[in-house]
Amino acid sequence: MPTLPPEPPEPHRARQLAESFGTDPQRYDRARPGYPDALVARIVAGSPGPRVLDVGCGTGIAARQFQAAGCTVLGVEPDARMAAFARGRGLPVEVARFEHWEPAGRTFDAVIAAQSWHWVDPVAGAAQAARVLRPSGRLTIFGHVFEPPAEVAEPFAAAYRRLVPDAPFAAGPARRPLETYRAGYAQVAARLRETGRFGEPEEWLFDSERTYTRDEWLALLPTTGGLTRLPADRTAEILGAVGAAVDALGGRFTMRLTTLAVTAVGIDTMRPFGPA
Repeated sequence: MPTLPPEPPEPHRARQLAESFGTDPQRYDRARPGYPDALVARIVAGSPGPRVLDVGCGTGIAARQFQAAGCTVLGVEPDARMAAFARGRGLPVEVARFEHWEPAGRTFDAVIAAQSWHWVDPVAGAAQAARVLRPSGRLTIFGHVFEPPAEVAEPFAAAYRRLVPDAPFAAGPARRPLETYRAGYAQVAARLRETGRFGEPEEWLFDSERTYTRDEWLALLPTTGGLTRLPADRTAEILGAVGAAVDALGGRFTMRLTTLAVTAVGIDTMRPFGPA
């Protein structure tokens, strides 16, 4: 979740960070928001059937929404702790990195990656998605843009830089414009286009507003990449600075919550890779 400064280059190579979100799966599942119903409906309507593969399913937040929409969902998740939690909520999950996962001949009508594709090798991940999609199956990669107001973002960034000055997350600005995120999704679309295994990608945007109380925001922050591996005392100090900032706003704030997506339909997905 790009809540604050940008992630390190090639985040899929940072495996300790990529697999650090299962530290507290209960908090993660409770604090992270779901995805727009309109996004789920659009993916379901644009797929040839109900079989969905959820890449990096985490605790199953997105998967449960697709189950509620009538889909049969299988999760693939590299963190066994997250997988165990998702199974406890009724989602079948296989523990593996998506690039190394063995589908055993299974195919799917839709492959989704909710807030997870940046932890997947973009070349190997696209090839794997093409491999497991049925003809005319749809790959959709999506995630939220979290940019709290400057009155909240700047105290966080200041505390983070002071306490974790060498971290990759400390290098960027406190807030980034939406166009920065859109550029990132455009790069994902370009990578899919380069594979020759998908039709022309589409880029979707869903806008809403969300109000967070102090406690809700402080519950969410430790589930983000910048904090999942910090010692408890540093996390507490950062949360203290942010909590004071939210208190100064009356104990709550409203922010724009944008969900971005890139989606593409597979072409000749059953054709073997390489020359005929």
